[in-house]
Amino acid sequence: MTASTSADLMRDLLAHETRVWDALVSGDATADAALLCDSFLGVYPDGFADKAAHAGQLAGGPSIQSYEIDDPRARPLGPDHAILSYRARFRRVNRAADETMYVSSIWERRGAGWVNLLSQDTPSDAP
Repeated sequence: MTASTSADLMRDLLAHETRVWDALVSGDATADAALLCDSFLGVYPDGFADKAAHAGQLAGGPSIQSYEIDDPRARPLGPDHAILSYRARFRRVNRAADETMYVSSIWERRGAGWVNLLSQDTPSDAP
C-alpha cells in the first residue's frame, strides 16, 4: 500500500467512524443505521449488539455528549475491507466522568462509501 493510499484509507475510515460518533451525539438513529451493514455485530463490555440495538440506543435521543478519537491506525484487510483501531475518550449523556475505550471497527467498501461490519470496544483503565 502506498503512502497516499494509506493516507486515503485513514481519511476515509476516520470520516465514516466520525459519522457514527456524530450520530450518537446528535441522537440520529437513521444516520447511525445507514453506516452499519445489516449483519452488523457490536462486541461490547456488556455483550453483543446487532444493527437494530445499536441504532435503537438512540430512541430516547443522544447517547453520547462528547468524544475524541486519538491515535488512529488503519490497516487494509483486503481490496474492499479495512480495520480502524483507535482510542476513544467520550462522555455519555447524564454522566459526570469521561470513559476511555480502545475501539476496532471493520469496514467494507461499498460503492463510494463504507459500511461498518463489526465494532469491538475494550475498556481502558486510563482516564
